[in-house]
Order: sequence, then structure tokens, then C-alpha cells
Amino acid sequence: MKDKVEGMFSKILGGVKNPIKDTKKEKLYEKITKMDLADMRLYVNGKLNEYEVSEFGLLEILKKLTLVNDSTSNQYMKIDDMDSKKKKIFDLIILILHNKKVNISGLEMVERFLETYAEIIKRYDKDNKDIYEKKIKDSIKKAITMIELKSDIVDKMRTLK
Repeated sequence: MKDKVEGMFSKILGGVKNPIKDTKKEKLYEKITKMDLADMRLYVNGKLNEYEVSEFGLLEILKKLTLVNDSTSNQYMKIDDMDSKKKKIFDLIILILHNKKVNISGLEMVERFLETYAEIIKRYDKDNKDIYEKKIKDSIKKAITMIELKSDIVDKMRTLK
């Protein structure tokens, strides 16, 4: 009876968060804040056994790569970073875009990444005769197509019910 009453109030008040899921997210968040590029790549590839790849995790990695760190007031990538670090970051962005768990928020964060680091990307591509700007934009297009397909499948399943 108590569960029914709590369930009724949680529906009315907007729901009570599941503490188990919250602790999983908290643990994943803490892990991501301490990850280096190699660990991030392992996570995105699903090779960290303790942590399942999720939309939340991918988004947190994109935030870490894109937004200014509150504690240090620095961005993850700087113009004077070594080219190898920049290449690893660009490859990680592409890897995230190819992941089946990427969502609209992730795409928006990658767009912000492109805006934030536009100068660095252009300079890297020019200096190294590479085309990461185009590769990332092409990966965005593929991710959009994948998200649209998933959305179409969900819509079809709803109409079949």
C-alpha cells in the first residue's frame, strides 16, 4: 500500500529519482572527471567493464572536451597543445559521433566544440594537411541520419501497438 501511495505522489510531483541510477551516474561522472584521453577512448569503445556506455557518459565526455573547467578556468584543448593530443581529441569526437548511444544533446555539444575550437581545427588541418573539420562534419551528418532512423523505428513501433 505504501508503494502505491508513494507511486501516486511521485507521479503528481514529477517523480522521485531512483537512488540506484543516481549513484551510478554520480560514479560515472566522478570517473569521467578523472579520465585522460586514453580512458575516454576506452569508455566510448565499451572496454571499461565497470561502466556501461550511455548517453549520459558520452555527453559528459563531450562537456569535458568542450566547456571551460570551473576549477581551473581552462579549456581542455589549447592552441599550443601538441598535435598528437589534438589528433586524439578529434578522433575521440568522431568515435563518439559513430557510437549508437549518441543523441541530439551530444550533436549540439559537438557543434559547440566546432565553434569553440574552430581556429585550432583549421590551423591543425592546414599544418598537418589533414581534414578533421570535414571528417567531423561528415560524422555529424551520419549521426543525424542514425538518430532519424532510430526515431522512425520508435514511431513505427508506437503505431503498431
